Amino acid sequence: MNAIPWHELVIGLPLLGFFWIRAKASRDARSVCLAFAGITLALACGLYLGGPQSPARSFEGWFGWNLIHIDQFSAPLIPLTALIYFVTLLATVGHKTQQFPFAGALISESLTLGTLSTDTTWWMILLVSLSVVPMWFELKARGCSTRVYEIHQAIFVGCLILGGCLSERIGTPALNLSVILLTLAVLVRSGAFPFHLWRIDMFEKASFGSSILMVSPMLGAYLCMRLVLPTEPDWALHAISFLSLATSVYASGMALVQNDGRRFFCYLFLSHSSLVLVGLELATPIGLTAALCMWLSVGLALTSYGITLRCIEARVGRIDLNRYYGLYSHMPTMAAFFLLTGLASVGFPCTIGFIAGELLIESAMNFSPWIGWIVVLATALNGIAVMRAYFRIFTGTKHPTTIPMRSQFEERFAIVGLSLLILAGGLYPQPEVESSYKAALHLLEDYHRAGDHGSKKDGSKKDGSVIGPAAEASPDRRVH
Repeated sequence: MNAIPWHELVIGLPLLGFFWIRAKASRDARSVCLAFAGITLALACGLYLGGPQSPARSFEGWFGWNLIHIDQFSAPLIPLTALIYFVTLLATVGHKTQQFPFAGALISESLTLGTLSTDTTWWMILLVSLSVVPMWFELKARGCSTRVYEIHQAIFVGCLILGGCLSERIGTPALNLSVILLTLAVLVRSGAFPFHLWRIDMFEKASFGSSILMVSPMLGAYLCMRLVLPTEPDWALHAISFLSLATSVYASGMALVQNDGRRFFCYLFLSHSSLVLVGLELATPIGLTAALCMWLSVGLALTSYGITLRCIEARVGRIDLNRYYGLYSHMPTMAAFFLLTGLASVGFPCTIGFIAGELLIESAMNFSPWIGWIVVLATALNGIAVMRAYFRIFTGTKHPTTIPMRSQFEERFAIVGLSLLILAGGLYPQPEVESSYKAALHLLEDYHRAGDHGSKKDGSKKDGSVIGPAAEASPDRRVH
């Protein structure tokens, strides 16, 4: 038994950095923020690599709280989130530091890591509800209207709290209403159609970096796994699957025709995060494995893609995809990383997204050919949108300028680091896939033991099959 509560330190360090910046009123808030985020990342990676990898083991919090519970599903999400925050903060240089809320980023990181480190219902609801506050303060500080953001977040928090209350009551009507409310909360947080307007509004009004940090951890998908999936009936599962599929195709089509760079990235991320929900709602070992792999690949690839787009925006202003910029001669390295990270998000071979995309398409095809073809359509449209953005920004004309546009060291370090992880995950995907598959089996076994998904008392399911060792022999059988 360790003498130091290391996992609580991962959550508490960003919070300590927030109070440090507030108390000291430091002018060099970026350095303080970057130091705390870097230590948090190092500690999170060390705990993940050095922790037990058995799906039956978990980490329990100290101080008598017993609120921290990290299993094999959430374990890789914690270092991934810490990495997303660190590289985004690292790439915040130059004039971007003037309006970026460093203190708000630290408090947001603490709340996000706390949410990913627990499966206790009310603790999770409290943390994820508080996580919407830093962005509201940023929008207020910028003098922007917060009406769209407030309406959607009020719906999200209200449905989450009321659904949590009803889930504790005994009775079918209360349980069904709880499922409806929690499902609605997940859809609003995930930005699923027609609840996606708050994300578009946020990307247009808030800083690009803060918007990336708000969406990249994909807390909506985490809430779906912890609160909705264990108790939802078939009709709720089908509703989320249908809306997620519709959102993925709709968002990919919208990304294809966007002229504003930020709106383009928002729709692109929305399409990919919806595909993660599709994999989760398939509720098979292979489907869950695909969703977890895509969760990691989207987090790495699109975060790097967004950082690259942000670096370009810092030099030429808000990007208009209705014109050609011809920036390749000024920043060829940035152009290469822009193309690599964009293609990685749509599953280009030898990148981290390739295996995730293949697994998702395979599981979707086995479940329903129609779902599989819709996933293929959304992926194809996203790929076309990525190539269109590349040609608009880096080709088509010559860009005359007397001002050097080369990327700074911090920006190159952040993007190169993520790109190496993207390539490493594509060239050697076995550890990621194996870990995700074990986590998927562990989740399905937990739901079965709890009597979820219509299981019988004798340990068999409605269709007569069982979850556990038999699931490995028949990975594409549903748990319903």
